[in-house]
Amino acid sequence: MLRVRPVHFTSRTDSWKQFLTALGMVQTEDDGGWQVFDSASGRLALHGAEAGSGQDGHTVFAVEVGDVAEFARRTNLSAQEEDGVQGEGTRPAELVTAAHGETCRISAPDGFSFMADKTAHAAQCADADPALAVVAVWYTADPEGAVRTLLHVGARPRPVPDNDETADFTAKNGGVLLVRPAAGAPRSGLGFEYDGGLEPLRDRLTAAGFTASLTEEAFGSTLHVANPDAGSPNAPATVWISQRRPMG
Repeated sequence: MLRVRPVHFTSRTDSWKQFLTALGMVQTEDDGGWQVFDSASGRLALHGAEAGSGQDGHTVFAVEVGDVAEFARRTNLSAQEEDGVQGEGTRPAELVTAAHGETCRISAPDGFSFMADKTAHAAQCADADPALAVVAVWYTADPEGAVRTLLHVGARPRPVPDNDETADFTAKNGGVLLVRPAAGAPRSGLGFEYDGGLEPLRDRLTAAGFTASLTEEAFGSTLHVANPDAGSPNAPATVWISQRRPMG
């Protein structure tokens, strides 16, 4: 299995909880400083951070899997088959022990790495808004390398509206992964997709006390919501929710 589940570090957990609830997500885990919210497609974990720290307002690209060891084996096998080498060659997946237990670290050619953790519960919450999906973004100066890495972990390509260096993927068990070209060091980003009109969602967020504005862009509408982490040096001014418009 493969599910998108970024980890967002914040000193404003209560504000994020209110925001995610207004979006239509449902809390499914609560261990004090670790809280997990389900959408209909993908999850988001909130991790407590000290206000003003280097982590506050920062999102870490991450996924969930069913069996960490098997996931690592399959990822490395896919990379080796691409190299045309059996048993040796590229091994992007490495089993490591973290504070929360055994996990898998995936390393990419651009120096970017992310974790694949064992899922705590396999079922997606049926009470979440069925139109909402969690989006993890990988910004990189090496989009081709990022694409190969996501293919190795089992992400599924989906059509994009043009032929530039962007690439979109879905995960078998929920969520969206985007590769976007960017100068400088690779980094992660967070957003959401909505499979439906954004006006009702905007009204729902506004009623919950969040400032939200709707913009029309080249390939669809995007809703920009005031970031609950506003004021943190790591946080963008808004959190975006794009309208899902299938291509092809």
